[in-house]
Amino acid sequence: MRGVCGKCLGSAVVGSLSLTIFVWPVAGAESTARIPDLSGYWGRDVFNLEAPPSGPGPTTNTMRKTDGTIDDVTARVGDYASPLLKPGAAEVLRKRGEFSLSGNAIPDPHNQCWPEPPPFALSIQLAIQLLQRKDEVTLLYVYDQKVRHVRMNVPHPAQVTPSWQGDSVGHYEGDTLVIDTVGIKTGPLAVIDRYGTPHSEALHVIERYRLIDGAVAREAQRKHEATFLPAGAPNPAVNAYGQGTLDPDTNTKGLQVEVTVDDPGVFTSPWTGLVTYRRLIGEWSEVVCAESLREPTGPDKQVPMADAPDF
Repeated sequence: MRGVCGKCLGSAVVGSLSLTIFVWPVAGAESTARIPDLSGYWGRDVFNLEAPPSGPGPTTNTMRKTDGTIDDVTARVGDYASPLLKPGAAEVLRKRGEFSLSGNAIPDPHNQCWPEPPPFALSIQLAIQLLQRKDEVTLLYVYDQKVRHVRMNVPHPAQVTPSWQGDSVGHYEGDTLVIDTVGIKTGPLAVIDRYGTPHSEALHVIERYRLIDGAVAREAQRKHEATFLPAGAPNPAVNAYGQGTLDPDTNTKGLQVEVTVDDPGVFTSPWTGLVTYRRLIGEWSEVVCAESLREPTGPDKQVPMADAPDF
């Protein structure tokens, strides 16, 4: 289903930006701030969102290995008993867990070659290239070279037309890039994580990107990895998608994303997860999601097709 070739993406990395722009007006006054330079290649070696320091967090897998670490390989059975889930969503998650226990892969946008919206994209993609311009921020993900476009310093349309990646707008708050996404389409593949947690049309996602200390970033990644792998165990996801190697220099800043998910159709309250990246060394390989209708585990793929021709 997946293929990797030697052809590499061009290193279209935006250099250090020194533009000064107006941020959101406060009480009628205009203020200026220097845009933080978040551009470049960023990566990690473990899937899923990290738990927040406190408060409700993302769905976790109830499957455990003998050492207590999470077992995402044997099966993915999301915690459908979580009080954070409304009854209908809990039942969907329970059935998808049973499907996974039968040896099948839960269909999602990643294994079905569909567009990947937030927060799902942040839970599955191991590397990101961030491009900053005055009027747009572009996010490119390593697997299948998925692309998201974020319009800067503009509001959402009064009437948002639902789309597979939703409508994303952004602005800067001091040293933080804030991305607000609404209007994400629903359907059979409408999930927000690798465990099949569903979402409704009310899904509202806010991502906050900021630079953090390099040593803090490394420790956050180590802590997250320890929830899935025993100490000293090799990580099969390291450079699995040709995403390059994490920069070992802790003097280099890391990038952390705080993801807030609010969906009153599915959850009893909003919740938060984290994604911690470090700089990547080397360029990406081209990794393509093959649109084969036959899936070795689970149902046949639902390859995207238009309801009507464009011409």
